[in-house]
Amino acid sequence: MNLTLDLDSEVPIYQQIRDRIVEAIACGEAVEGDPLPSTRQLAADFGINFHTVNKAYDLLRAQGVIRVNRKSGAVIRRDPASGPPEPGFSPDWENRMRVLLAEATVHGIDRDETVRRCAAILSGFTARERTTP
Repeated sequence: MNLTLDLDSEVPIYQQIRDRIVEAIACGEAVEGDPLPSTRQLAADFGINFHTVNKAYDLLRAQGVIRVNRKSGAVIRRDPASGPPEPGFSPDWENRMRVLLAEATVHGIDRDETVRRCAAILSGFTARERTTP
């Protein structure tokens, strides 16, 4: 998995790390059981504070995406083949999606264009198709 961050972005670095890891799982670049770099290693690679990486990993752990073990470090806990979402995931996800769709509407992107863009993005997430028999 190759993570790319924009250190000049307004999006916090910990959020970018979290987002890139989730995208890597959705694209099939990372699967359940794959190890993640240690917080110190990833921080050193990007020249950032390890607490920033730790915050991203804590967020991913709380969301059930990774597990952290003192011996094995951080590993991918969940990929699309893991089955249905965990309880409580859908309401939070729908709330976040509602805000994104509202932003699209406010900026003048019509319904058809929104659906087209969503479909195009979803088509790039091959992990589910790859794991479905």
